Amino acid sequence: MAGPAFFFQRQAGTIPVPIMGKGQATRTAISPTRAENYAEWYQQVVRAADLAELSPVRGCMVIKPWGYALWENMQRVLDGMFKETGHTNAYFPLFIPLRYLEREAEHVEGFAKECAVVTHHRLEAGPDGRLVPAGELDEPYVVRPTSETIIGETYAKWVQSYRDLPILINQWANVVRWELRPRLFLRTAEFLWQEGHTVHATAEEALQETLHMLGVYVEFAERYMAMPVLRGEKSAGERFPGAVNTYTIEAMMQDRKALQAGTSHFLGQNFAKACDISFSDRNGALVHAWTTSWGVSTRLVGGLIMTHGDDDGAVLPPRLAPHQVVILPIYKDAGQRAAVIGACEALKRELTQATYAGEPLRVAVDDRDLRGGEKNWHHVKRGVPIRVEIGPRDLAAGAVSVARRDRPARERESLARERFTAEAPAVLGRIQDGLLDRARAFRDAHTERVGDLQAFEEYFRDEAGSGFAVAPMAADAERDAAFQELLKRLKVSPRCILSTAGAAGDGAPPDRTCAFTGAGGAADTVFARAY
Repeated sequence: MAGPAFFFQRQAGTIPVPIMGKGQATRTAISPTRAENYAEWYQQVVRAADLAELSPVRGCMVIKPWGYALWENMQRVLDGMFKETGHTNAYFPLFIPLRYLEREAEHVEGFAKECAVVTHHRLEAGPDGRLVPAGELDEPYVVRPTSETIIGETYAKWVQSYRDLPILINQWANVVRWELRPRLFLRTAEFLWQEGHTVHATAEEALQETLHMLGVYVEFAERYMAMPVLRGEKSAGERFPGAVNTYTIEAMMQDRKALQAGTSHFLGQNFAKACDISFSDRNGALVHAWTTSWGVSTRLVGGLIMTHGDDDGAVLPPRLAPHQVVILPIYKDAGQRAAVIGACEALKRELTQATYAGEPLRVAVDDRDLRGGEKNWHHVKRGVPIRVEIGPRDLAAGAVSVARRDRPARERESLARERFTAEAPAVLGRIQDGLLDRARAFRDAHTERVGDLQAFEEYFRDEAGSGFAVAPMAADAERDAAFQELLKRLKVSPRCILSTAGAAGDGAPPDRTCAFTGAGGAADTVFARAY
């Protein structure tokens, strides 16, 4: 049963790059399509894939089991990577005294408009029987928007000597930032994340930590999410409040907008001085420490959907998919059921004995009392990498019917069962690699170098967005009023400076003339519309 051989062929160069053009040749599971309304397409995919839904609390979301399983896989992988680099987990309070935030002026200014504040500690029945806040707090508490100040206060007690350093700690937690225009996973008032906070004896150690953790994020994004990213330093105007340097990874979504997928911050001694994190060095001198912070969030789930999803729903990379293979039993009556279900369970046992990416295959049998087509489309929309159908005819032929999620939903192949079982792990690997190749090809096809102001404006003339423009920008350009007005008019922002953090350019000299001000010393900078 050789079939058309689509199941086993290699991926390099065989998967079409997503095209945001108009017109659809066939009916799709998601409406509107990406080409018709990308923003609404995204919302519909999140719902159709059972990832999340809006909650009764404005701006917050309910992460459903399938979406949370995806986040758990991300969390598990990242947690292992952090621990391999010497970090341990801890937990710090959700509530931050207001005076802590006030110690670092730039920091509090950066988050002030997003803070949720607790001012009372109990509820009482009012005259009309409704509950009203009572018991005003002596000092308000800010619900954690980020934890530099509360963790810094703790570290100040822990650090006395150079022997106490470095401190390498990560926290898995929730965060509240009051969003005016929420969007599931991308921007919600409450979201889940990890935040690493480290303390070092020297600036060199802290900077090395900052860049090293950025590299961890690059590896995770590309190796596990199959999402290619550019790495670089944020410009001064885009820098994390209170940081000396902020480094970022930026990914291109299928609408050609940028998504900031992770950041790593060299905080210098700013927070150490604000929180008095000081220690006796080897010479007995009292000095302030050097700190870092770095984090990624459930925004990665949204980035994964927008990188790989199509007009039939989510497309999940096998390394992170909660189920890598789903088996669908097909039968007409109770007389056929026992044999078909038995074959499906036996195939599941065989597949889970195999490994992919160092772990047993994650396999599920869907025996719900639903029509076969309904079950099939359920898993198409959820993005399961491989779907397998087994019916009475397949049993008689010793075969299975196989479909891959990186292919058109109606395309399937009949394979000898033994062949499928033996080759399934390798095919998962080719799907994973192919998704990365496809996303990278799409990004590269929509990235262009522009050398002057006219070319820059021409590139972003279409309000729908053209992708990534790489242009030389001088360090003081963001202080130029005309430049800021240009960015505002085009709805564009500088995403990262490619000449730092080991980012790869095209070999252009690092000292160039700024495309916007004409000043020297410009560095290649990526500009884009962004989420």
